[in-house]
Amino acid sequence: MVVGAFPMAKLLYLGIRQVSKPLANRIKEAARRSEFFKTYICLPPAQLYHWAEMRTKMRLMGFSMQAVKPLNENAAAELGAELLGEATIFVVACGCLVLEYWRHQAQQRRKETDRHAAWSTMRDEVDHLALALEALQDRVQAAALQSAVDELRAQMREVRAQLCARDPPAAPEAPPKE
Repeated sequence: MVVGAFPMAKLLYLGIRQVSKPLANRIKEAARRSEFFKTYICLPPAQLYHWAEMRTKMRLMGFSMQAVKPLNENAAAELGAELLGEATIFVVACGCLVLEYWRHQAQQRRKETDRHAAWSTMRDEVDHLALALEALQDRVQAAALQSAVDELRAQMREVRAQLCARDPPAAPEAPPKE
């Protein structure tokens, strides 16, 4: 099963939309029922959206408009409720993206910290091994000197033995008797 090839971003987006749709629908319904919500929350963004859309369309078609006729209250309330619902979905999706970004950054920092700790551990281990190597080199050098001294002693014994074999020691002379 290939998990990496699965489009996780699309699945996440679809999940966010499915979760936030009921919330957006509740907000829309509250906007339709509540006069305060409709008047102060839904109508101003809807009228602004309608004004910007109409000005843009008219300019693209080459007309110059002085004033845009506002939407009637029911159409504006419906458009405002739709805008509010879409804004809710957008805010929830952006929140999820921000949380995912923070999680990813924390994971990257944790990986970097682990990598740095491993590097420090390896550096300490290399330093320890360098000290051990230096101690071993000292021991080998001392052992080499000792073996050289032992070898020289053995050679001196051989030379003495050879010298003694060639010239037997002279017998001690007795002192003359008078």
